[in-house]
Amino acid sequence: GGFLLLPFLWLVNVVWFFREAFLAPPFGEQPRIKRYVLRSALGAGLWGLGLGVWVGLFQTRRSQWGALGDALSFTQPMGEP
Repeated sequence: GGFLLLPFLWLVNVVWFFREAFLAPPFGEQPRIKRYVLRSALGAGLWGLGLGVWVGLFQTRRSQWGALGDALSFTQPMGEP
């Protein structure tokens, strides 16, 4: 997946291994799997929170940023919001 899709892969890891980590009967490698699943959930959650904050800030303040806001925009809406 590479660096671009890493948060998506973390989320897939959480969904795929949740049963083995928390619901399955105890086995030797379960503590290690639990640790990986928790870290993946934390990473995906923090990345999602950061993305949500960025989207909120960008959509509410893009016009105030002037040329920088226009340069960061894929499409440039006409006029003021």
